[in-house]
Amino acid sequence: MKPDGASLLPLSPEGNEAGPGAARRSAMSRVTWRAVSTEAKLLLIGIPLFLWTIIPVYHLFLFAISPRDSATSGRLWPKHPTLDNFAVVFGQKHFYLDHFWLQLGNSVLIAVAVAAITLFVATTAAFAISRLKVPGGRTVMNLALFTYFIPAAFLAVPMYRTMGTYGLLNNHWALILAMVTIASPYCIWVLKQASDKLPWELDEAARIDGAGRWAVFRNIELPKLKRVLVIGVLLRFWLRRYLQSPLYLDPPV
Repeated sequence: MKPDGASLLPLSPEGNEAGPGAARRSAMSRVTWRAVSTEAKLLLIGIPLFLWTIIPVYHLFLFAISPRDSATSGRLWPKHPTLDNFAVVFGQKHFYLDHFWLQLGNSVLIAVAVAAITLFVATTAAFAISRLKVPGGRTVMNLALFTYFIPAAFLAVPMYRTMGTYGLLNNHWALILAMVTIASPYCIWVLKQASDKLPWELDEAARIDGAGRWAVFRNIELPKLKRVLVIGVLLRFWLRRYLQSPLYLDPPV
């Protein structure tokens, strides 16, 4: 009797007809399908979020290149796009724009100063609380977070009086210090949580090699927290700025 075709297949040592090659192919197909499904889920979430984020920016761009009479026409693209609006703004050709470049310079200066000071305060405080375990550090952090129970609108008048007492009215530092005060507690909390997740073995290995606290902070802590630093500053340094704007003015005469 002739053997059938199936009996001519090579047998693996375990008795499986396909052998280890088929097992590998099956595992690869499972991994590939899992990866594809994961990517599909991420795309289903990411694409709507991207559109939700980019559509307002697109509308800002449409307003910028649309003539005045068609700025609110609702079209996806203006019939006659123009750059005259930019010429009006950059040339300060409207009475609302008499001090445009001065205002833009003030905004850039204040934003950069707030970001830099908030980064310095938050990173050093988070490092001290999380990695150095300074006494009372957790209490200080909780007290800082407790300030968020107070609405920022309630702080505008006391801050105005404080800035007036120290002679900081009509000064960049009035707004800078007010914004740093509001932004720092949240950034300290975010960076402290991120710092807690860093393995202690990194600090111990650095100290065995002779690194001091400053070297650990500069060479280990900061590089590992780069993304958190960017996110924390971008989320917080501009918030509630309009509530502190009176601090930037002189009192009425």
